[in-house]
Amino acid sequence: MRALSTFLCLGVFVAIAGPAAAQSGLKAGDRVVFLGDSITAGGNGPKGYIGVIRQQLADKKPDAKIECINTGISGNKVPDLQRRVEKDVIARMPTVVVIYIGINDVWHGESNPKGGTDPEAFEAGLKEVIGKIEKSGARVILCTPTVIGERTAGANKSDAKLDQYSDISRKIAKDGKLTLCDLRKAFVDHLAKNNDKNAERGILTGDRVHLNEAGNRLVAETMLKSLGE
Repeated sequence: MRALSTFLCLGVFVAIAGPAAAQSGLKAGDRVVFLGDSITAGGNGPKGYIGVIRQQLADKKPDAKIECINTGISGNKVPDLQRRVEKDVIARMPTVVVIYIGINDVWHGESNPKGGTDPEAFEAGLKEVIGKIEKSGARVILCTPTVIGERTAGANKSDAKLDQYSDISRKIAKDGKLTLCDLRKAFVDHLAKNNDKNAERGILTGDRVHLNEAGNRLVAETMLKSLGE
């Protein structure tokens, strides 16, 4: 089976790590499902990252009829994806699934230690979700989480933990020969060059987490490369 999705809050995307990251691109009739949280849920409008990807594909391959489906749900963490992957992803019969998740797994644990997802559960849960998607026949592109605060040089409270969870996703991608979409690296590199005043927000996000127009563009550009486009 194959699936696609439509929604945004903190989401998940999948990609092949390392030198194997280059892809041959999307084919006519491909159905791409985006799985994640509120960041993904909010990415469906014309200036959201899914909207930008959808338009770029339509402009580049107007006859290919590639479908982009948003299945992001606000507040989702990896355990939520485990509960709904069959219904919201596999049932849609995608050919490609982009998983963009991890922000809430870290963020929700800041004020309540039981509110987040511990590293072991994060890794095991992601592997379970990916295994089910791959068994259905779809290709997975796995994204690392982005930012909780935009200060540079590791100055945000959650930077160390976000780096830890990003490393988990990188290892899963490498071990599973998946395409890795390293959004964490893309954001950190961009902020190092473009956040001269070391602002906490306003460069790529509106509130330290959720993407502004520039953040959506950066995510779209990075994902399109991972999709081979």
